[in-house]
Amino acid sequence: MKQKLFDDFKKVSAKEWKQNIQYELKGADYNQKLVWESPEGIKVKPFYHTDDIQTNTATHLEVLAPWKITQHIVVKDITLANKSALNAIKGGAESILFTLPSVNIDFKSLLENIDYTTITIHCQFESLLTDDLEKFANSTQIEKEHISFHIDPIGQLASKGNWFINMGQDLQNLYTLLQTPTTQRPKNIISINAALYQNAGGTMVQQLAYALAHANEYLNHFGSSIDTITFKIAVGSNYFFEIAKIRALRRLWKLLSAEYGIVSDCHIEAMPSKRNKTLYDYNMNMIRTTTECMAAILGGANSVCNLKYDFIYHKNNEFAERIARNQLVLLKEESYFDELQNPAEGAYYIENITDQLAEKGLLLFKDIEANGGFLKQLKYHTAHKKLKESAQKEQDKFNSSQEILVGSNAYTSEKDIMKDQLEVFPFLNQRKEKTLIEPILERRLTETLEKERLKSEGWQGK
Repeated sequence: MKQKLFDDFKKVSAKEWKQNIQYELKGADYNQKLVWESPEGIKVKPFYHTDDIQTNTATHLEVLAPWKITQHIVVKDITLANKSALNAIKGGAESILFTLPSVNIDFKSLLENIDYTTITIHCQFESLLTDDLEKFANSTQIEKEHISFHIDPIGQLASKGNWFINMGQDLQNLYTLLQTPTTQRPKNIISINAALYQNAGGTMVQQLAYALAHANEYLNHFGSSIDTITFKIAVGSNYFFEIAKIRALRRLWKLLSAEYGIVSDCHIEAMPSKRNKTLYDYNMNMIRTTTECMAAILGGANSVCNLKYDFIYHKNNEFAERIARNQLVLLKEESYFDELQNPAEGAYYIENITDQLAEKGLLLFKDIEANGGFLKQLKYHTAHKKLKESAQKEQDKFNSSQEILVGSNAYTSEKDIMKDQLEVFPFLNQRKEKTLIEPILERRLTETLEKERLKSEGWQGK
């Protein structure tokens, strides 16, 4: 008879673990010493036990699709963009995300020599006019079913304060694309820019709830015409929570989409947060983005698009792009993150945090829907107010050094002189233009501190 490995070990209950810990504390308060509370109101314990798992995860291992290394390319010149894409693919990229001025471009030249049957192509647009979409729909330049679009008029409204055209026309354009025969349209059309809520300072519960409410606005309009959807998320530095956040998002999408009869999974595109990236001691950004990409992969993201370590102050450059891409190549090919199959499943701590984030996110989502939905939250700036409150709490922690960013508010170096290295304006620069609503703004934690340091170096910027 084959002996089981742990048969000789006595099972220990959660109660017994806690009693032993309290004995070792010698009278100190267990909750004050060892339990901390996250910004989401989740109390994190010093240990987790099988008793903490609400869902039965032992019955099967959910198989996740392989994650892809994604390169983001802003298209200003078709020829140069094509060259950049080919170089990125040669350097390890498995997916390309193009930011395009409009749909009315020469896709054939853009994708020349790219095997887009094996390299995933994603396209997002700075403008979205009806005439451009009609020209694209009637075009036979490319096999459209191999391309995904990231069209998000509500995200445009939230981040810019205006629709592409207007609400009615934007939603009609989406509907027209969704009704196009499958072989004549992109394989995915609707995207949710949930990264905005993280970069604006929202808690993970807010990020999940707003992403779900944002998606529900499209589901309310188009129902089962939507076969799948893309969530673009930003991943911060709270490693295990971020793993749980991505898992909770996938779980919540399955719950919501089932109500509309949609059976396909969502596509999750992850990228590191901008919020904790720094101008000073900028090489620390490589460490931050590496752990954030790791969390994205372990959480089950379908594609990971890294941030360049110098994006705050440098223009696009081949060296920084190669470093960012190589971080992902190293994770995939040398750290074997492509061999992992859902490693977070069954981990008591992560499962518990996933459950709590999903529950709290669902509660907030239901509250948003009960009060008129996400568009109403945007119209009356309710979402803005809540995000600003959360962002300010985090900012206060950073300002008081309760939240540490090495090189910025701790372990700083006077040798770091950045005044003469600025190729781009490194701070939030809101354009003065008439908008329907106040845009939700992304803001880094270190901006005020960095402005003060730059001025002490003689910088004349504002």
